[in-house]
Amino acid sequence: MSDTTESLRRKITSAGNLQSVVHTMKALAAASIGQYERSVTALADYYRTVELGLGACLRESGPSPLFAKRTQSSPGAVAAVVFGSDQGLVGQFNDVVADVAIKMLTALPAKPQVWAVGERVHARLADAGLPLVGLFTVPNSVQAITSLVGQILVESETRSSLGQSTELHLFYNRSAVGAVYAPVSQRLLPLDENWRSRIAELSWPTRNLPQVLGGAATLGTLVREYLFVSLFRACAESLASENASRLAAMERAERNIDELLVDLNSKFHRLRQSAIDEELFDVISGFEALGSPQLPRATEDSRQ
Repeated sequence: MSDTTESLRRKITSAGNLQSVVHTMKALAAASIGQYERSVTALADYYRTVELGLGACLRESGPSPLFAKRTQSSPGAVAAVVFGSDQGLVGQFNDVVADVAIKMLTALPAKPQVWAVGERVHARLADAGLPLVGLFTVPNSVQAITSLVGQILVESETRSSLGQSTELHLFYNRSAVGAVYAPVSQRLLPLDENWRSRIAELSWPTRNLPQVLGGAATLGTLVREYLFVSLFRACAESLASENASRLAAMERAERNIDELLVDLNSKFHRLRQSAIDEELFDVISGFEALGSPQLPRATEDSRQ
């Protein structure tokens, strides 16, 4: 069915309205990225500070009962948190992180217990047959991340006290150079001897070595802070990459709509010009048809 000027006008209006929506979504994504990227930058410095504090405590305390030796013969229960999104317009964001989580968790010897952050990644994990034990809402601001992290820590500590989990894995997307984002996996718990050795080897950045006060109490506080900031950073990086993905999708949509509008306007102007030409031809043809019978009478009158 060929387009008419009226149908093209409706399409141009619809495309213009869609373009306004895309502009709004693009502006919101760009504004959101800023707060999450600033949070990630600040967390990187704080994370490094906590690690240095832990390193100083561990070097002074030596072997501690807090850190168990990890054995392959008794892996224990496994828990995992997969960070996704609640909103659309993010492309393959949820599929990418879900695929990595499914691949790694199904390869573990123990059956995992999975928490999903976001309804869309929750559905993706459920379709894969992973045992889901909880669903968390994706935070809509940096301030709301604290509440989410608190819920995850409470759930993890509850299951750990009941002997239901000894490992905690995190799966999330992180902004990457040369790409909008890339999936990341991190084993957060247990804090075993391998982790202790790595942290204890961190060198103090200055010659003024710290003095550790409080002993085990200070170490326990720093461990809790380490767990908190690790979860907070994972969530903030996931939200930053989610909004970066949405911004990239909106930029692609904006280019597509611009190209569509150029094409529609070109078709509209050609069709309108064609209609004007047809009307002019009809006027000229009608004029010639009305004027031609009068020519003989005019000639005869001039002879008389």
